[in-house]
Amino acid sequence: MSSRYYTVNDFFKEKFNEKIYKVSLDAGMSCPNRDGTISVGGCIFCSDSGSGEFAGDNKISITKQIDEQLIFMQKKTKEGKVIAYFQNFTNTYGDVKYLKKVFLEALSHERVVGIAIATRPDCLEEPILELLSEINKDYFLWLELGLQTTDDNVAKYINRGYPFSTYLEATKNLKLRNIKFVTHIIVGLPKATKNDSLITAKEAVEAGTWGIKIHLLYVVKNTYLEELLLEKEFKLLTLEEYVEICSDIIKNIPKNITIHRLTGDGEKSTLVGPIWSLNKLNVLNSIEKELKKNNSYQGELLEKNI
Repeated sequence: MSSRYYTVNDFFKEKFNEKIYKVSLDAGMSCPNRDGTISVGGCIFCSDSGSGEFAGDNKISITKQIDEQLIFMQKKTKEGKVIAYFQNFTNTYGDVKYLKKVFLEALSHERVVGIAIATRPDCLEEPILELLSEINKDYFLWLELGLQTTDDNVAKYINRGYPFSTYLEATKNLKLRNIKFVTHIIVGLPKATKNDSLITAKEAVEAGTWGIKIHLLYVVKNTYLEELLLEKEFKLLTLEEYVEICSDIIKNIPKNITIHRLTGDGEKSTLVGPIWSLNKLNVLNSIEKELKKNNSYQGELLEKNI
């Protein structure tokens, strides 16, 4: 635990009185940015697995996926509770009856205390919102929204497929139903300014986000982003640059915002760069060291501006 920022693990200990782990699941979903509804290429950074390299196998049931993930986690916990994380692609993009089936199947597992659902802000139509609202009344639930940036020009370049206004509309609908949501931010996007991620974090807070996930832009093989890197259309961030940006975000967001992630870690066999991202512990320690050096902490600059 870091005393300098409020992690999701801190929240779990407060709510459940124990450490809670996540099991990543693949419900066999697609994405409107891949199936031709919006686009066929997907976001330029997205891998063939829909950014779910460490998720379960969608050829088996949700229950079996959870059981298999729990076997892998035995060194960490043999009896502890977990959050079922629907990770791959867009997990509110599909038939409502099927979505209800897989969500409730996960929630029926004896070790599962809640679910997290990764999705897009443009895939939250009324029937889906009604389902989520129903689940939220009886279970612990949060959504993860892939915003990445508030800059619509950058969003267009990365082929996100929706404007920032769509995110704002989605968050408004979620807040009306008291559904928690986590906002994903990518640091180091092509065409983005140095302050892009800080601006995005502040806008997410203003929109009512419960948590923030900060991702490093890393490049994996067989993506359009890899082509752009090889053509020298953009540069990867150094560790020092990334640490500075993350530290600025932490200092500028309220203390009650849960920080779910502070870096990204691609699979070693498919990672193109930056190579330093493979040492996740070093990245986290470097951020902690930077904050400690300046005696900084989450929400510090907000307090100074009061």
